[in-house]
Amino acid sequence: MATVAVLGGGSFGTAMANMIAANGHRVTLWMRDAEAAQQTAAQRCNQRYLPDYALVENLQVSADLAASLASAEVVFFAVPSRALRTLCQTAAAFVAPTAGLVSMAKGIEADSFLLPSQIIEQELPGHDIAVISGPNLAAEICQRQITATVVASDSAALCSEVQALIASSYFRVYANSDRFGVELAGALKNIYAIIAGIVAALGMGQNSRAVMLTRSLAEMSRFAVRLGADPMTFLGLSGVGDLYVTCSSPLSRNYRVGFELGRGSTLEQAVAAVGQTAEGVNTTQLVVAKAAELKIYMPLANALYASLFKGRSIDGLLRDMMNAEQSDDVDSAAPRQGQ
Repeated sequence: MATVAVLGGGSFGTAMANMIAANGHRVTLWMRDAEAAQQTAAQRCNQRYLPDYALVENLQVSADLAASLASAEVVFFAVPSRALRTLCQTAAAFVAPTAGLVSMAKGIEADSFLLPSQIIEQELPGHDIAVISGPNLAAEICQRQITATVVASDSAALCSEVQALIASSYFRVYANSDRFGVELAGALKNIYAIIAGIVAALGMGQNSRAVMLTRSLAEMSRFAVRLGADPMTFLGLSGVGDLYVTCSSPLSRNYRVGFELGRGSTLEQAVAAVGQTAEGVNTTQLVVAKAAELKIYMPLANALYASLFKGRSIDGLLRDMMNAEQSDDVDSAAPRQGQ
């Protein structure tokens, strides 16, 4: 029986904490809001994010960060990426020196272009670090629908520990050593989930959606490989798996933002309608700037950026995609025949 802290009381953090507690471990779910923590503990459900999801009796809920981290052997970070650095700085005084640290956040830091696990590594050096990513819609996890995820780390021991903590009859956990690629895939797919929501709202057919999905995968893998990721990572759960689910499900926040945009809402109205953090909006700005710096061909991301921040119409976004250079179907480092 392990002692675990899950920092962040959103939908995925709550679901993860409850799964680990249901496996018989000592788990504390830390929530920043003391009133929300008290209400969740008393009612045995997280009314704001997962109102119909009953929490197991041995799951502790607290707003006391020091108490939550006391003796924790594994710490899961489940806060939005924009809040992660500040939380790490506060938590540094309480995290045990031997604790394994696991990032569940998906995003990119604005000023540094660092991924969440890299932020954790900066603020909490000397720890084994892992990331969790994949097609993991919290609402379906709560319904115990068959789900799989990826845990990626340089530490095989931490991967095995996380697998043992969260695996169950309905939740399968695969290991990967490409922490950077797995985490970058989780950030990049949010851009294309917004585009997918737009395409759905416009009533476009399955051919159109297939084009969007496959070109999105080509674009995000092209970008990631240029930055050093393993291209095979993008054929797995954290790549095509996560991309598929966020580009096809109204449970995805980024998809819902895109859907509202496709219905004619402004960006501000779309974000307000969703009511939760949609990481893809900020990620689009950061990735487009980095792609321009490195001269990486990303027509879909560029078109979305022009629509979100430059006043380009949604119809213009789709025309930009269709008029973009017709490049190779599948990027490859292998030479073409005859070269």
